[in-house]
Amino acid sequence: MTEHDSIDHGRRALLGVGGALLLSAGLWPASARAQSNSSAKIRIGVIGSGHIGGTVGGLWVKAGHPVLFTSLHPEELKDMVAALGALAQAGAVDQAIAFGDALFIAVPYGALPQIGRDYGAALEGKIVLDAGNAVPARDGAAIAEEAQTNGIGVTSQKYLPGARLVRAFNTINYKILASEANRPDPKLAIPIAGDDPQAVQVAAELVRDAGFDPVVVGKLGDASRFQQGAPGYGQQVTAAELKQKLSLGP
Repeated sequence: MTEHDSIDHGRRALLGVGGALLLSAGLWPASARAQSNSSAKIRIGVIGSGHIGGTVGGLWVKAGHPVLFTSLHPEELKDMVAALGALAQAGAVDQAIAFGDALFIAVPYGALPQIGRDYGAALEGKIVLDAGNAVPARDGAAIAEEAQTNGIGVTSQKYLPGARLVRAFNTINYKILASEANRPDPKLAIPIAGDDPQAVQVAAELVRDAGFDPVVVGKLGDASRFQQGAPGYGQQVTAAELKQKLSLGP
């Protein structure tokens, strides 16, 4: 086993049963989180490295996470990856899935069914953060209507059935994400929702590492509360303010 393989194995172990305690560091005091920070870095594959994927992925690189970015033309990511430094690299979608202990999907929503068809087996059991929004003019009226009727979290899970899915980073423009990341407390809130408790814990830590404050809204069915047109969408507010708007507990 090479040194790289050993490090990779260690990172993946964090996502096992024992790692759940570490990755639920949001329950720990800030000092304990700081002490564990260096050992809690995980590999992230970004599928779709446009405005949202590139911005959020870049924030994770700056927080110390190794990130593999993908696009339809990975060679076009050369300058971005070079600017981000040694922790960033570019590749194909299958490489990102194999690389990532967690994945971030930020593609036009209409592409989600094809991703599920092409990579469903590889996504089985993977923690996946889904940032897509269904826009009729871009993604097609049928899938936009499905997401609106059934809820976008439930719809995403339908197309990525084996993934441990969490909805995140879909509510705010990438320019706001870039400018407001890591601002002084209180941080800007990012609503998240998922059915898998450990996946939600991992997503919450990644939201924190990107420089925001996660607000767990509920299960995937509850992600409709912050999809386009819903009360939680487009809210540039603190966690306390978002909880109040959505009538969540403290």
